[in-house]
Amino acid sequence: MKSDRTRKAGGGPKDFGTGLKYSSRQENMNGFEEGVEFLPVNNAKKVEKRGPRRWLLLVALLIGCLLLSLVVGLLVWHFQYRNVRVQKVFNGYLRITNENFVDAYENSNSTEFKNLAKKVKEALKLLYSEVPVLGPYHKKSVVTAFSEGSIIAYYWSEFSIPPYLEEEVECAMAKERVISLPPRARALQSFVLTSVVAFPTDPRTVQRPQDNKCSFALHARGKELTRFTTPGFPNSPYPARARCQWALRGDADSVLSLTFRSFDVAPCDGQGSDLVMVYDTLSPVEPHALARLCGTYPPSYNLTFLSSQNVLLVTLITSTERRHPGFEATFFQLPKMNSCGGSLREAQGTFSSPYYPGHYPPNIDCTWNIEVPQNKNVKVRFKIFYLVEPNMPLGTCPKDYVEINGEKYCGERPQFVVSSNSNKITVRFHSDQSYTDTGFLAEYLSYDSSDPCPGMFTCKTGRCIQRNLRCDGWADCTDYSDELYCACNATHQFKCKNNFCKPLFWVCDSVNDCGDNSDEQGCSCSAGTFKCANGKCLPQSQRCNGKDDCGDGSDEISCDSASVVACTEHTYRCHNGLCLSKGSPECDGKKDCSDGSDEEDCDCGLRSFTKQARVVGGTNADQGEWPWQVSLHSQGQGHVCGASLISPNWLVSAAHCFMDDRDFRYSDPTLWTAFLGLHDQSKRSDSGVQEHQLKRIITHPSFNDFTFDYDIALLELKKPAEYSSLVRPICLPDTSHVFPVGKAIWVTGWGHTQEGGSGALILQKGEIRIINQTTCEGLMPQQITPRMMCVGFLSGGVDACQGDSGGPLSSVEEDGRIFQAGVVSWGEGCAQRNKPGVYTRLPVFRDWIKEQTGV
Repeated sequence: MKSDRTRKAGGGPKDFGTGLKYSSRQENMNGFEEGVEFLPVNNAKKVEKRGPRRWLLLVALLIGCLLLSLVVGLLVWHFQYRNVRVQKVFNGYLRITNENFVDAYENSNSTEFKNLAKKVKEALKLLYSEVPVLGPYHKKSVVTAFSEGSIIAYYWSEFSIPPYLEEEVECAMAKERVISLPPRARALQSFVLTSVVAFPTDPRTVQRPQDNKCSFALHARGKELTRFTTPGFPNSPYPARARCQWALRGDADSVLSLTFRSFDVAPCDGQGSDLVMVYDTLSPVEPHALARLCGTYPPSYNLTFLSSQNVLLVTLITSTERRHPGFEATFFQLPKMNSCGGSLREAQGTFSSPYYPGHYPPNIDCTWNIEVPQNKNVKVRFKIFYLVEPNMPLGTCPKDYVEINGEKYCGERPQFVVSSNSNKITVRFHSDQSYTDTGFLAEYLSYDSSDPCPGMFTCKTGRCIQRNLRCDGWADCTDYSDELYCACNATHQFKCKNNFCKPLFWVCDSVNDCGDNSDEQGCSCSAGTFKCANGKCLPQSQRCNGKDDCGDGSDEISCDSASVVACTEHTYRCHNGLCLSKGSPECDGKKDCSDGSDEEDCDCGLRSFTKQARVVGGTNADQGEWPWQVSLHSQGQGHVCGASLISPNWLVSAAHCFMDDRDFRYSDPTLWTAFLGLHDQSKRSDSGVQEHQLKRIITHPSFNDFTFDYDIALLELKKPAEYSSLVRPICLPDTSHVFPVGKAIWVTGWGHTQEGGSGALILQKGEIRIINQTTCEGLMPQQITPRMMCVGFLSGGVDACQGDSGGPLSSVEEDGRIFQAGVVSWGEGCAQRNKPGVYTRLPVFRDWIKEQTGV
């Protein structure tokens, strides 16, 4: 394709010459037109004889017009498009192999710097002149810095390129080259440059003389910390619409450790946002970018980065007028690692990626050769594993990875084990020259191949679990190997057709627990009867009669008819006082009440897109996916609880979030801030995020802080929320609304992603299911009240946790509208077996909410 494009471009001048020919032909045509116009019309003979010529002249005129149009088109293309130029800037670096670095090269104002920079620019000009697609379009080059090795020169070059050559120019610039600048006198050495390479860059990153007012050069001294900040930090914001850079250096044979201790810049909002970049060179080239940062990070977030050599470049490009304090950072130098990895010969031990828990350095390869005693086998357990590269497709590991037994591992992974069939195993770690992560922490263990987990059960993955977890109905091994080939306990378990053993009380509960639906087969009721969600069979006449005959309300849901029936606690009451047999008719898009009241106030429960799905075991939510989710921050403590938006002025949360203790008055509304439309806790100042103060807090008068019964609170905002694609209310269910057993439901929040862990930055979502109330009461006797509901998985795995309290349980109805089923309340631990989360039932409190708020 490239060679074809070159031939086309070369044909331009020829076309232009042809155009001039056509232009002269046009004048002749005009002469013919004048002759035709003045023929004497009264001479019939002459007219008759010239008839055929007139026809020929018309054809010629038509052809001439076509040729004229072609010429005009070519001229327009030539002057308007061919002569258009695209300004391209390339940042790059090169190595000078026959010169030695001197300290004066660190100072761009020194004579030595200027002389060497002049020679580099001459060499670049010579290099470009020898490449046809570069030489004619090169405008200038500027050398910005030098560093050791022998000498590395950093530069940028500017070109004015025809658009059709843009791709070829980028390819030509990316090729590594070697060039020698001949000596000007016989006594001088030639000037040899190798690894001359450059990459297209954002023109905003180009360092120009006027940028010197926000350009800093710092050199680490010994083992001391060197501190630097954005201009004005922390008392005033950094400059608007500016370009700042910090060139960080250490001594030769050292590497640099950089830590951002405080970080608050304008939020990440795509094009035009303020941006901090960290590079592993002194030139801002994307392939050597270590980190791309914007928004706000809490002080506890790990922002430590390592270089692969003795330099780093930090740049700040500000494109907005927003006022943010910026960052405070420190750096120091470390001895360069002579080797990475090593030989491990103990029976067990630990190892980690370099500089863990800081970000590992780029461009590094480590190999650990692990060997345990001869009569043992060896396995490696990765306890923490973060090798995430931006924009990398799932399932591929082309950049940073760990390789064991010929298999590569990358990305973010939970704990996993890799085993060997001998007493040796080799672990290889590779990071490329770009973005880095915090890496991994691993331990290796020796084991007897005949008994890999002494006193325990061995999963086929190599994981060891307690023996009593074998064949208990719960999959503790990720490959289900602990639940295969089991002899089920007939008293307490049901044997599925696929040979899994499941708790007996899961049979006929309308949930496919076996995976092959065998626990739900043979559960149908006899003809003329209706099967409740709890397995109970009732006469069909009792279905949709407005009464809870099943005991779980399942006979009164999914009723298509909306006939008027006697009012009970399980029927929907229209505003005109009439009650319907149809279950949960509100806001379903069908007018069931004669006065239309079931479809009033339905501007709720909808989001700007239809995607559905670190709550423990959860995943990152998408921005705007749960627009009613609220983050409640208490003064000096950050995020404490969640809440849900139910109207422009009111939020629903949990009462226990606002109980005072000796050190803090949580009941004081002035000490709280509500963030609406928030997705990332580190980016609370993002556009679209609304910050609101509370006017008052209303906890339910019957709330019991010992049992957590009546755990619900209403929060009034000082000013109304503004609805947007990121801020929307959730629908409140009627008192008769039934959320059936087994229904999939979503819990969301920024709480701890594991028990005893730390809170999540990104909003987490987890899909769980409603558990039978009788089962729930049996698991936690004397603790569950009618105001509570159990939701989760009895096998554990996904659950709300500390910090999720007060957040909503979101139930997606058939038409896609979302109702709030409950409020995150309490639980024993997080995501534990047989300990589902306990939530406040929202329908029970619908009348109280209406009474307090009018909503």
